[in-house]
Amino acid sequence: MSGTLYGLGVGPGDPELITLKAHRLLQACPVIAYPAPDTGPSFARSIVAASVPQGVEEVPIVVPMRVERFPAQSVYDEACAVLAKHLEAGRDVAVLCEGDPFFYGSFMYVYERLGGRFACEIVPGISSMMAGGSAIQRPLAARNDVLSIVPAPLDDAALEAQIQAADAVCFIKVGRHLPRLRSLLERLGLLGKASYLERISLTNQRLFPLAEVPADPAPYFSMVLLYKGAEDWIEDLPLAPSGFAQLHQTLPPKQPI
Repeated sequence: MSGTLYGLGVGPGDPELITLKAHRLLQACPVIAYPAPDTGPSFARSIVAASVPQGVEEVPIVVPMRVERFPAQSVYDEACAVLAKHLEAGRDVAVLCEGDPFFYGSFMYVYERLGGRFACEIVPGISSMMAGGSAIQRPLAARNDVLSIVPAPLDDAALEAQIQAADAVCFIKVGRHLPRLRSLLERLGLLGKASYLERISLTNQRLFPLAEVPADPAPYFSMVLLYKGAEDWIEDLPLAPSGFAQLHQTLPPKQPI
């Protein structure tokens, strides 16, 4: 009998935000795989580092981190060929994915290659967007608000169209696009309604009103949350711009499950 492929969402970074189900399956699978850059450690694996059992076989899926788009098809082809051999031999395989596996998650590339050949179960994880709303203590959207998730690499015209069509926006993949996004929101008169979040849920998390953030490139793990809907009480919550300083601090270290 073939093994089962598990896509485990491991959340935004805080080990305490891993679901009990993902933790149980991580403990039970003899093989774990995870995305990894060609320089430095895997973020997904670092989240669960204290929970990885001894003796498991690890399969890093190494995708070079480049500004230009890297042709990653061959990387996933090769990695999935290795995982398929384990599954064919009856070994269960857990593939780690930061955030949620099917919300801009790398696991989808494994699933499209192996999901039709082997039994598969996907365990959802907490996305950085959900963790971000909690971090700044401000609802993402309410009632009939339209919430859009918008990749910051889009050009200015596309970004503006998405902003105009939504009541609330989560800008992801901000990174080097922060200065351009900040300028666009300032031109649209929305800078004061936007929040900047960096390394959400990690010990070096930083939260600011976007207006107080220098127009410099941001780290990869950053996002901007914008609310321009009809809920007036949003402006009165603790993390209105004047209150951000209360949460700009180093968070206490998290303990593994």
